[in-house]
Amino acid sequence: MSLVSHVQQIATQYPEKVAYHFMGRDTTYAEFQQSVERFASALQLLGIEKGDNVGFLLGNSPHFLISLYATMRIGATAVPINPIYTSEEISYIVKNSDAKAIIALDALLPLVEKGEDIFTTVENYIICETQPDTADKLKALPDSLKGKVKSFTLLISNSSPNAEPVEVLDDDNAVILYTSGTTGQPKGAMLTYKNVYSNARDVAEYLSFKPEDRIIATLPVFHVFALTVVVNAPLLMGATILLVPRFNLQDVFTIAKECKATVFAGVPTMYNFLYQFPEGKVEDFSTIRLAISGGSSLPVALLHNFEDKFNVRVSEGYGLSEASPVTCFNPIDRDRKPGSIGTNIVNVENKVVNELGEEVPVGEVGELIVRGPNVMKGYYKMPEETENTIRDGWLYTGDLARQDEEGYFYIVDRKKDMIIVGGYNVYPREVEEVLFEHPGIIEAAVVGVPDPTFGESVLAFVVKKDQSLTKEQLHDYCVEKLAKYKLPKQFEFLEELPKNTTGKILRRSLKEQTI
Repeated sequence: MSLVSHVQQIATQYPEKVAYHFMGRDTTYAEFQQSVERFASALQLLGIEKGDNVGFLLGNSPHFLISLYATMRIGATAVPINPIYTSEEISYIVKNSDAKAIIALDALLPLVEKGEDIFTTVENYIICETQPDTADKLKALPDSLKGKVKSFTLLISNSSPNAEPVEVLDDDNAVILYTSGTTGQPKGAMLTYKNVYSNARDVAEYLSFKPEDRIIATLPVFHVFALTVVVNAPLLMGATILLVPRFNLQDVFTIAKECKATVFAGVPTMYNFLYQFPEGKVEDFSTIRLAISGGSSLPVALLHNFEDKFNVRVSEGYGLSEASPVTCFNPIDRDRKPGSIGTNIVNVENKVVNELGEEVPVGEVGELIVRGPNVMKGYYKMPEETENTIRDGWLYTGDLARQDEEGYFYIVDRKKDMIIVGGYNVYPREVEEVLFEHPGIIEAAVVGVPDPTFGESVLAFVVKKDQSLTKEQLHDYCVEKLAKYKLPKQFEFLEELPKNTTGKILRRSLKEQTI
């Protein structure tokens, strides 16, 4: 069984069931399936074959869902790319992935017009019309591009829904997801058909997704967290995706209330913004049975504040692109532990090891490693990086963690973000947790900076809610809660913290401000 065949089965058995809601319109599973089959036929007519890589420059829209399932239907490989990347970033991923075709938003038409300078391997550009003048722009393209550039809408309307699913092996690539590239160029994690199917299945089982669920998809669907948790897992169960074009506070509350949403998934920054939003009301989230957090560590103070305000339980989990992504979640049928990423999901094993790869005793800090059917095949065209990351079947995450007596895991911090002050380890998260507890702070992030005496010292970046708050007051507050070597030596006030498109705070950008 695969994601493609599962959705086809649901479309046959429950054709009138709503697959997704977008911009006020419901699309049934039968309608979705027909669009997938038509677009799959169109891709085949364009010469896309099993094993070819297809780049997606798409946001949260039906274009993404249709493109993903049509690409997998013909045995090709989807390469989702953040559409707001710079042309240089996009060009690197397209070239590195050997993308044979690009499916792009019409807003990116100027980039496509640059042609071969950007996309040397691309044979076809498929443009998704979202603006009324796009058809005229396509007609006005130079003759050198007209043969290559196609209309998404025309391809679907002019194709027959007769593309039979192409047989694939478990180990064939379904998706190549490029990591955010915090160090060096991004790496393409090759996720197989088995990887993406098994993780969607196991997440759906662990979180008890049901056909009646309505999941808000405001996370960017080109990111691995959303791809599995708010796209593939719901579709696998015949649930309904409430597709939100972009994260907008009022839109989230409105769609949750009007569509009676049952599941919300977000990153900590989203939870912080929702909590701070003055118009957000408890009744807006009254139908939500489960709120899911991932992407980065959720401060415990924020978790409690959100739960108290909206009367919704938040379950934090953990994952990474190389694991499709989910490895842990707080269980929904027993105790949820604040600050924990939970326990092993179905069919996945996590453990904490030392530098020699030996499991450490309960409570001790080490590197988190993972194995299971969700672990990637490797990095695209990077065998050495693959060997460094996957050893003896275990994926080395680079995250420092500990495990308690009941099997719950806790992320301490990224291995590379650890600060060493006079020989003592300082984990940014523990300092940030203290700062988040302060009522005058909206958000905070901590980095290490060079120190002539102690090697490194702690620098805290803070966004204030209370504008009268001073650095001296913050220092006095931290003195009461942190050991001396953990105390921030400096505080910097910012209007906002730098974040990527998924809302993760970019510590690297903050460190660059100190150079």
